[in-house]
Amino acid sequence: MRKILLAPLCALVTLAVAACSPSGPDQANPELAPRGTTMTKVKPSKQDLTTKLSITGKVEMNPTFGLVAPVEGQVRYFELAAPNGTPTKPTRVATVWKDQTPNYVEIPAGATFGGRLVDDKATVTAGMPIASAKHVGYAIVGDIDGSQAYKINGALTDVTVQIKNGPGPFPCTVLGTIAALPQGTIPDKPTQTPDPKTPPTDKPQQPKQPDQPQQPSSSTGLRIVCTGPADVQMINGAAASIEVTTGKSAQALVVPVEAVAGQQGKGKVDVIQSDGSRKTTDVTLGLTDGKVVEVKSGLTGDEELAVPGPNLPEGQQQGGDPQQKPTGP
Repeated sequence: MRKILLAPLCALVTLAVAACSPSGPDQANPELAPRGTTMTKVKPSKQDLTTKLSITGKVEMNPTFGLVAPVEGQVRYFELAAPNGTPTKPTRVATVWKDQTPNYVEIPAGATFGGRLVDDKATVTAGMPIASAKHVGYAIVGDIDGSQAYKINGALTDVTVQIKNGPGPFPCTVLGTIAALPQGTIPDKPTQTPDPKTPPTDKPQQPKQPDQPQQPSSSTGLRIVCTGPADVQMINGAAASIEVTTGKSAQALVVPVEAVAGQQGKGKVDVIQSDGSRKTTDVTLGLTDGKVVEVKSGLTGDEELAVPGPNLPEGQQQGGDPQQKPTGP
């Protein structure tokens, strides 16, 4: 009797195990592939490459921007009178002397003097902010963090702005430097004493209108200030997106960022040999749009590369720059 009851029970257990077990050979999980396994192969290609950086900004009235020393030398300031209106011509604010040669610093038309940023007769370096100016009217202002500053410092000639739910995109002309500015100073006018050799006049003196005190500029952080075309309507405080083209390369030799390991500028790739083995090769990296990265040297373009790229020690970064905004090829 016991043998008769156990037979159907064993049959049920056998069916359950068979239903839970996969039919055919075991399927390997790709996520558990051994480290260093080549998942695919790629060949370098050529394309025009453009890298851009986006900055959040807004429309602002009468923003302050900085003027820098064109060369290393001693700065000497001019005594400037308060303007009677918005200047229509550049205003010379200082001279930087080097090797007994004057190098002039001018405030552009449409802006007024904001303050001195260093002492008169101070020795300054090239690119150092020495004076502030105030743009009269609307401009686009965007704050910059330290990691972005070095990327865009030399790439301020191609800037585009889109005002949120407003005009754009339109080209924007950068004013001055992106460097943070200290508080400006405006020196007091020297008091004029009467010349004892000048005879007094009998004509009654007209009472002079008191000069309106000029307020020095406040300190600023790292930021970009640019102006759009005159026909673009702006509203103070409106949000805007500033896009700076940080680099262009025509027909660059590029590879996918997944095939490259290393830091910006220096990297490594795994070149697949004829016998299927991988040879790690040093490469010099250039621009990247987040999808591909330019290889300036180290490859001829005929190689086959392994993807993913080589494994590097802990702490070294991928060749692609995650802060660059991807752009189309």
